[in-house]
Amino acid sequence: MTTDDGGDRPRVAVFRPDDDRMQDAVEHLESLGVDPVADPLLAVDPTGELPRDDADVVIFTSKTGAELIAGQWEPGDTTVAAIGDPTATALEAAGIPVDLVPTEFSSAGLVDALADRAAGKRIEVARSDHGSDVLPDGLWERGAFVHETVLYRLVRPEGAGDSATLAARGGLDGALFTSSLTVEHFFESAEERDRRSAALDGLSNAVVGTIGEPTRETARDYGLENVVVPDTADFETLARTVADRIERR
Repeated sequence: MTTDDGGDRPRVAVFRPDDDRMQDAVEHLESLGVDPVADPLLAVDPTGELPRDDADVVIFTSKTGAELIAGQWEPGDTTVAAIGDPTATALEAAGIPVDLVPTEFSSAGLVDALADRAAGKRIEVARSDHGSDVLPDGLWERGAFVHETVLYRLVRPEGAGDSATLAARGGLDGALFTSSLTVEHFFESAEERDRRSAALDGLSNAVVGTIGEPTRETARDYGLENVVVPDTADFETLARTVADRIERR
């Protein structure tokens, strides 16, 4: 294993926001016998906006969005859809019943799940400012009238990105990218440190995992090949899959 301190636990970088999600991620990685490298490349900047109240369907794409509208928004007769179980759980914890969770936890999966009921419907997409076009474009193509509300912006915290330096030194055994934006912020940080090429080399020799195909495609755009993408799109599965792959090396 590649560790700067000479220990035998593999080092795996995790890029979640610096809140309970990072704490949970670190604890989960430690339970897998991994030495977590916590590098919060994302921070949440709420906009204060709420989903419109005249939509037939409101879609929430993240646990963060669900938590931000808790106690401030009521669904009424609106159909509520959530891309994955963590989002659905957060909504229900806020007292908002969830009517639809697609089998495939992705934008494409949600488009497929709504395909038969989208035509002529007003569909609200409530998410961050960095959502992909797959969801709104797919719903438009199926005849829906789509409106998007930005619940929060995702920004790179000042000083984040130390994992890029560690990767450039060959000090990472793995990295867990949970969105395309974490990939972009990682390489922006490496570029600012004049270590982009070395950081890419370091990750190319590590086990890199992503949640979802769009994140894998972004990783490939930056030069990362052989990226691991679990079938289940949640952090725990991603972490376990990467840890298992490292152990088998």
